[in-house]
Amino acid sequence: METSFTRLVGVRYPIVQTGMGWVAGPRLVSATANAGALGILASATMTPGRLREAVREVKSRTDAPFGVNLRADAGDAGDRVRILVEEGVRVASFALAPSRELIAELKAAGVVVVPSVGARRHAEKVTAWGADAVIVQGGEGGGHTGEVATSVLLPQVVDAVGVPVVAAGGFHDGRGLVAALAYGAAGVAMGTRFLLTSDSTVPDAVKARYLAAAVGDVTVTTAVDGLPHRMLRTDLVDSLEGAGRTASLVRALRRAAGLRRVSGLSWSRMMRDGLAMRHGRDLTWSQVLLAANAPMLLKASMVDGRTDLGVMAAGQVAGVIEDLPSCAELVERVMAQAHATLHALPAPGAPAPEAPPSGAPTL
Repeated sequence: METSFTRLVGVRYPIVQTGMGWVAGPRLVSATANAGALGILASATMTPGRLREAVREVKSRTDAPFGVNLRADAGDAGDRVRILVEEGVRVASFALAPSRELIAELKAAGVVVVPSVGARRHAEKVTAWGADAVIVQGGEGGGHTGEVATSVLLPQVVDAVGVPVVAAGGFHDGRGLVAALAYGAAGVAMGTRFLLTSDSTVPDAVKARYLAAAVGDVTVTTAVDGLPHRMLRTDLVDSLEGAGRTASLVRALRRAAGLRRVSGLSWSRMMRDGLAMRHGRDLTWSQVLLAANAPMLLKASMVDGRTDLGVMAAGQVAGVIEDLPSCAELVERVMAQAHATLHALPAPGAPAPEAPPSGAPTL
């Protein structure tokens, strides 16, 4: 299935595996790429040295294009961009709008720039700066999210920009891909669905918690870092929401120290990143400090398997996912269902199917 997005990035299918922290490592990214979709490596919790190693590991596992997700507001974003350029990475993905200068540097090196956005005005801004495509996440999506549903946000962005738009938030099968295409998107991006594959390195016990969740078990909370964060409802989430300010700040300081050890960042660099995070947002200094909770709370679950100590970011689709296919099986299934759905759609002007006789069973 060829779209403007597949032509832009050089993949066979209009499907993106998102850059999930602690989840989208070399194994998952290369498995996605080998399946014909675009895998995106999550780098925010890696040191620059580890990022280079991870990129080279993906390249040793696949010859297909893949991308790397970067934090645009990180103090060392420029250094990480240079690693992508030097290592020949095809796509740079950003969770926040990159600067005009970063976009220009990447494009000059032939790297495709695909920021993620949550509002039409953000899409208009980054495309005016030269972004080659955008990933648009509606409120159904996991992790940091907004309030506008994909079905409302997606067509707004499609109508506003002249670059390929990839839809995210609420997608897990071929029917969703067809729906996104009907809205004008050039593909879909999925996070939770790829997290719940056999190629994902997330511990089996954590995957079991996701598979057992119903749609009502996925909630949005600001208790983790002061920003709306969609995740599974757990006892820990309840306790975070009920904790007082002092206890929350002590916990945040402890986990900020843990993040510093894992990421290799200095305290001064973390403070600069905190200033960048606060810029343009209505966050108190307490909320900026609490933001250090998120990476370590995610690591506790996604890496260490401690669902009692960590949080589990999740899109609402977690409540309807029931199995753990490989990435190859998942992509094949999505594409087969998409083609079957398109084939089953009535042709324009075709007569409506006859109603069954009265009393006859319906399917």
